[in-house]
Amino acid sequence: MSPLLIDRLLTGAWETFVMIGVSSLITLLLGIPLALILVATSRDGIFEARWANSVLGSVVNVIRSIPFLILMVALIPITRLIVGTSYGVWAAIVPLSAAAVPFFARIAEVSLREVDRGLVEAAQAMGCKRWHIIWHVLLPEARPGLVAGFTITVVSMINASAVAGAIGAGGLGDLAYRYGYQRFDTDVMLTVIVLLVVLVTVIQYGGDRLALKLNRRG
Repeated sequence: MSPLLIDRLLTGAWETFVMIGVSSLITLLLGIPLALILVATSRDGIFEARWANSVLGSVVNVIRSIPFLILMVALIPITRLIVGTSYGVWAAIVPLSAAAVPFFARIAEVSLREVDRGLVEAAQAMGCKRWHIIWHVLLPEARPGLVAGFTITVVSMINASAVAGAIGAGGLGDLAYRYGYQRFDTDVMLTVIVLLVVLVTVIQYGGDRLALKLNRRG
């Protein structure tokens, strides 16, 4: 493997890391609050507002139903407005986050709904404020599921980043498409595949271990 190719692989890996890292942070910061709103405003929720829940849930479902490639193209004007360009690593972060936030929110919503209703009712009976119930009951009890769901989300984002890379976002996907597929270089393709498999395996293993540890503590 030539030094030039090694340099390109390192650059592609770094660009993928930046795309996934920033998008994951945005997804975590927005996805959990969105899931909490969906749970809290649902029927019998601690902030019950079924009309708001219905509207927000519909928006989430619509975004989730759009294939990533189409969503990425549709968001080009917004991406340009936010980052000033529709190409490159930072441009890919916008559609990656837009796709991942509702995806993770739905997974997190399921974890939050699985919290024992009796714990919430006990906290209410003791006079706990609703925000305290969210912070001290719902989130701590749902931590294993939230970690597991976030791990699944990050893995799906890695797959999406490869698609984004193939249409101008950079990263390992761009490397595989331009130097592997278009130039029929099997070595490049195999190297990128191995790197992506290793990355997914490490993230999945780490997420599973952390979720298991949190579950045992619970």
